[in-house]
Amino acid sequence: MSDVRTGGCQCGRIRFRAASLKDNPHVCHCRMCQKATGNFFAALVGVPHADFQWTRGAPAEFHSSEKARRGFCRDCGTPLYYRHEESQHISMSIGAFDNPASIPLNYQLGMEGRLPQMDQLPDLLHYGATEESMPEEAEEIRISNNQHPDHETSIWTPKA
Repeated sequence: MSDVRTGGCQCGRIRFRAASLKDNPHVCHCRMCQKATGNFFAALVGVPHADFQWTRGAPAEFHSSEKARRGFCRDCGTPLYYRHEESQHISMSIGAFDNPASIPLNYQLGMEGRLPQMDQLPDLLHYGATEESMPEEAEEIRISNNQHPDHETSIWTPKA
């Protein structure tokens, strides 16, 4: 994977650039990743340190274990990465990229922590797009949205 990609946190105070990605996009179901993301799993992809740079702001870090760090935006709380101090890459949250759909997954791990709710997903009711199923609420969200857009901006000041 060799396309230059950008991304950042929800509020836009932290932005990054990845000149390449490792061939390891995956989800991890381990309990530590669940807690770090507040979700069923963490979706991560490695970026070699030499191909990575912060372009706006700097993340805060939590030492989730002796040699591992979890990075996040101290302002909006967006989980941004997992970093092992002995690794040659940083594992970025796929959802923090501006175009996460362009990063297909290759595998999953941490299966001992995989939650049973994952098996329910194919059978859940589908309500469609928020704009279609909740047009009034979607318009209210659009008007009051403080989220950084999914592209680079030279200046960004969230409304909040």
